[in-house]
Amino acid sequence: MVTPHKLVSSAVVVALVSLPCVALAQPKPGAEAEEHGKAAQAAPAAAPPDTKAAGGAAQADAGHKTSDGKSAGGPAMPEQDTGKQQKAPAPLGPRLHHDPVSVAPAHKPLVVRASIDNPQLVKQALLVYRIGADPALHQLNFRRGPEGPYVAIIPASDMRWPALSYTIEIEQLDGRRQTVFASRRNMHRVEVPEDLMDVRERALSRRLENRRSVFKAGAEYVSFGQSDATETDPTTGITTPVQVKDYYYRIEGSYTYRPLRVVSEFSLRAGVVRGRSPVAIDTEANKGKSLAERSKVGLNYGAPTVQFRLADNWHLEGEFLTSVTEVGFSVGGGGALLIGDAYGSNLKLGFEAIQVFGTRFYGELDIRASDRVVIAPIVEVSDMPHTDKYGVRLIGQFSVNLGQGFTVAARGGYQARKSTSGGPSGGGTLSYAF
Repeated sequence: MVTPHKLVSSAVVVALVSLPCVALAQPKPGAEAEEHGKAAQAAPAAAPPDTKAAGGAAQADAGHKTSDGKSAGGPAMPEQDTGKQQKAPAPLGPRLHHDPVSVAPAHKPLVVRASIDNPQLVKQALLVYRIGADPALHQLNFRRGPEGPYVAIIPASDMRWPALSYTIEIEQLDGRRQTVFASRRNMHRVEVPEDLMDVRERALSRRLENRRSVFKAGAEYVSFGQSDATETDPTTGITTPVQVKDYYYRIEGSYTYRPLRVVSEFSLRAGVVRGRSPVAIDTEANKGKSLAERSKVGLNYGAPTVQFRLADNWHLEGEFLTSVTEVGFSVGGGGALLIGDAYGSNLKLGFEAIQVFGTRFYGELDIRASDRVVIAPIVEVSDMPHTDKYGVRLIGQFSVNLGQGFTVAARGGYQARKSTSGGPSGGGTLSYAF
């Protein structure tokens, strides 16, 4: 006989056997509530019960995605196209980035660099600058360059002491200009230190009253007295010793410009020389003429001269001379070393040589007696004009600055080729500096 108590026990046993076997962790005391709260936060919202068949539920579960976007049970489902395209953000306006220049060397090109954001919106970028206190404005375009990406190069001729100022502007596609660095009213200043050469040039120019060009004209007569010569009779061939006048005169004009830098001066001289030599000129044209006619000499010449500054008290001068003499075309040259103040007291040692006409060596000591007066003793050894013996010349020169750029000089002396005969010399020059 089956009692109700036995029926209930059998039902409980069947229910327990039908449940799956699950291992349950025994929670620690007090942690049950905490675990329950975390599970509630992590668990997704419960989906409404699916009324579809079990097959449909399996398909839905197979297409479920995890939190990282990957399919839990198969390939990810493609996102549905809503039919709406997102608009690209509107581009920002052009911007220019620039590292300002604070100091730059003089007489060297200055490279100003910049980079531009959104260059497609820029028609041109401009560097506007001013040289020193000069109110005139100069303008350069920024261009692509290896030093860039964009560069504007200020020429070396504009990099002058004491400073240079600039601003940067861009011109947009519609023609509007926009100042992007500094401004025309308040430009960025770049210091341009003055180098030693500039300081020296300015000091010398001030000392010369900024008169860098000089025109000079002068004349000189030189006599060596009577010199020994020989005259040959064209008929008998007999040679007879004679005395002839030994002299020449020179007329010369010159122009000089003074850069006052490494090349301190350059000049161009032109002149004529006429005289009589104790050595006869035997040419086809002189055949049958007297000794007096055959001893005549002449020279038409031009000579460019350059003076270089080696140091403050050392200058070197070089000269190339071209001429037409009594026997044809001739060339020559010369040089000089100047020791001391080039525009004050100094010693000058030099030489000059011309084909056919002769050679001279000289030393000149300029002594500045005052701001306006210079006294110069000169010693010269020369075989000019066209002789076979050297003579010695002793000359004194006195020059006075008259003011307003005018200077007058006078010279006189004595020279001889032998102890028993000699002659005087004299001359003068007038110069104008401006």
